Amino acid sequence: MQLSKGKKITILIVAILLIDQIVKIWIKTHMTLGESIPVFGNWFQIYFIENNGMAFGMQFGGTMGKLVLSLFRIALAGFIVYYINKLIKSGAPAGVLVGVSLILVGAIGNIFDSLFYGLLFSESTFTEVATTLPAGGGYAPFLFGRVVDMLYFPIIDTTLPDWFPVWGGEKFVFFRPIFNIADSCITIGVIYMMLFERKFFTSTSPSASA
Repeated sequence: MQLSKGKKITILIVAILLIDQIVKIWIKTHMTLGESIPVFGNWFQIYFIENNGMAFGMQFGGTMGKLVLSLFRIALAGFIVYYINKLIKSGAPAGVLVGVSLILVGAIGNIFDSLFYGLLFSESTFTEVATTLPAGGGYAPFLFGRVVDMLYFPIIDTTLPDWFPVWGGEKFVFFRPIFNIADSCITIGVIYMMLFERKFFTSTSPSASA
């Protein structure tokens, strides 16, 4: 039996979300904050950090900012679900559906951390690994969990020579951001849509590009 577009997209979303959450939960329950596992030398590492903010560790200002960000993510995810359903009904190309679905996966993946990780896990520290369902309760209330990040690509990690202008003698790292699979999905989805699906979104209607 051939699966409909809607079912295929649902399977894709669920599969990537499961991978995202399995990786995050393993990191959370097996590594201490700041712990690093080299994967390919030093240029690709599994490096465990947590953040209260947006993708790639960006912050959005204190407790109120965290609450606003969590609620915004939920609203955005709901809108994207509605939009994907609309695209499927209008016969949008598969590439468009996949691109938007990747953005949805990224949003939901980090929403889950914010909503539930504070309730499910104890505090991760630089000396202790978090436990699941601790007796004294989790480290944060509903909506205030921290997002788990672990993908680190310090492709260039060096000390600049003393003669270098302004920053001579200082440590230089490229690429500094530490992120997760959900962040990657958002980035890949957005870049893919901009490069390969611009015609669809600049058309007067979805059917014009189908």
